[in-house]
Amino acid sequence: MTEYVLHPRITENTDWATLLFLMCFATIAITKSVFENRFSDFANLLFSDKYNKVYRESSNLKNGFTIALFFVQVVSLAFFIQLALSIYGYGSKTDWMQYIQITNFLLFFILAKVLVEKIIATSFHIEEFVEQFNHQKVTYRTYIGLLLLPINMLFFYFDHISTALPSAIIAIVIVANLITYIISIKNYQNLIFSKLFYFILYLCALEIAPYYFMYYWFTKGIA
Repeated sequence: MTEYVLHPRITENTDWATLLFLMCFATIAITKSVFENRFSDFANLLFSDKYNKVYRESSNLKNGFTIALFFVQVVSLAFFIQLALSIYGYGSKTDWMQYIQITNFLLFFILAKVLVEKIIATSFHIEEFVEQFNHQKVTYRTYIGLLLLPINMLFFYFDHISTALPSAIIAIVIVANLITYIISIKNYQNLIFSKLFYFILYLCALEIAPYYFMYYWFTKGIA
């Protein structure tokens, strides 16, 4: 008599990720349709600085275009963090609860940083500089977030991704961020040198310390 042993078939639910990807692409398509000229300038950001020169007012950080692409940026960055952790063996890429935790952490980190920046800018009377400096940083980081979106899809829907790939992308993102800092400092060098002491305090308090503590917490947490 043949004995059959039945094993439960475990399927991972990826519908939530597919839905988020579709929402991101729909958001991008709607934003492109509503803000056609601005989106065209934004898409050419890698080759032209026209976008930063035309849309440099602080009010442009609060309109529908920026908010829509900020949503895509957060979704994309949270996906990349989760996928990188999964490839390194510290989680599962289909764990939607982990994704929500990462997204909440990102939102808390970004909003808390913006709030502290506002307080420091007001205290040091450098509101104009911080607004212009942040506008350029936000623009480039949003651009990076959009570029990561198709990479996230590749990582999510294909298995057996080498750990070298996310490591290389992280290195590229870090270098890209450093380049944006250099570009921003070059563009606003007159304003920076006129308030050099406050700029150094701002740089240490909000552009170095938060990432150092986050790196320290992350490395100690997974050790």
